[in-house]
Amino acid sequence: GREERGIEAQSLSRSEGTDIRDLNAFVEKLKAVQPDAIINCAAHVGSVHYVTEFAADVVRDNVLLAVNTYEGVRLATPKTLIINPLSNCSYPGDANTHFEPDWQKGAVHDSVLAYGSVKRLQYVIAESYKKQYGIRTVNWLIANAYGPGDYTDPNKVHALNGILIRLIKAQKEGAKTFEIWGTGKPLREWVYIKDVARVFVDSLSMDARTHPVNLAQNKAYSITEIAQIGAEALPYDVEFTYNTSKPDGAPIKVLEDTQFRAKHPDFQFTKLNEGIASTIEYYRKVL
Repeated sequence: GREERGIEAQSLSRSEGTDIRDLNAFVEKLKAVQPDAIINCAAHVGSVHYVTEFAADVVRDNVLLAVNTYEGVRLATPKTLIINPLSNCSYPGDANTHFEPDWQKGAVHDSVLAYGSVKRLQYVIAESYKKQYGIRTVNWLIANAYGPGDYTDPNKVHALNGILIRLIKAQKEGAKTFEIWGTGKPLREWVYIKDVARVFVDSLSMDARTHPVNLAQNKAYSITEIAQIGAEALPYDVEFTYNTSKPDGAPIKVLEDTQFRAKHPDFQFTKLNEGIASTIEYYRKVL
C-alpha cells in the first residue's frame, strides 16, 4: 500500500550497515536520508527464554537504541515523526486484560524484566524529548507480532514463529512427538506483521501522541492452540509433550481494544489460521 499512498520507504538496519548504537554514524545516516518519519522497529529481542538468559545484553542494547533514536533525530532531523511499537510485555506482569490507563500500574513480569522495562523507558524518552525539543512521536502498544521475514532461530523469535520453525524441522526429521516449551497454557494475543505495517503507515498522518494506544484485537490463544493450528496447517500428525523446566512467562496477555476501535473502527485483522499458513509458506522456503 505504500506505493498507492505515494510513500517512499527506505530500510535502515544493522545488516545494511546502520547500527543505531553508534550515535555519530546514525546522525550522518539521518542527515543523508532526511526522513519525514521513522518507524522504529529497532530492538534486541528474542523468546522469553532468550531475554532471561541474555538479560544484560538485551537491556544494554535496547537502552542505547531507544536513547540514540531520539538523540539522533534531535541532532539531525528534529522534524521527523517517530512511530514506536511498544511491546505489550511492558504491561504489569499480573495484568490479564491490558487497559491503557493501567499500563504502568505495577511491575513488568520478571521473565521480561530486561525488555519490557526498556519499552516503558521509551515512553519516558519520547515524552522528555517532546517537552524539551518538540520531537513528535506516535506510540503503540502491540501484541506479539508474527509472520514472514523474521529470524530463523527459534530462540530469537516470539513463541508463535518459534513453534512453526520447530514444527517444520520436526516434520522434516520424521519426529513422532513435538516438545512445547513450558506448560502450553499461557494465553497470548498475536498480530500478523502486515497488519502492524498497515497501522503504522496510517500513523504517518496521525496527530502525535506519546501516551500509547493498544493495537488490539482483544483475543488470545494458548501456546498449545498455536501449536495445534500450526500442525494442522502443515499438515503434521504429531503428539505434543511439555518441557516444564522452561519458563511460561505471564499466564495471560490480551489487549483491550476500545481505544483502537475508536481510531480504526473498520480495521480488519488477518485471521490467525491464514497468517500461520503464510508464515509456514515463508519458513518452508528459507529453512
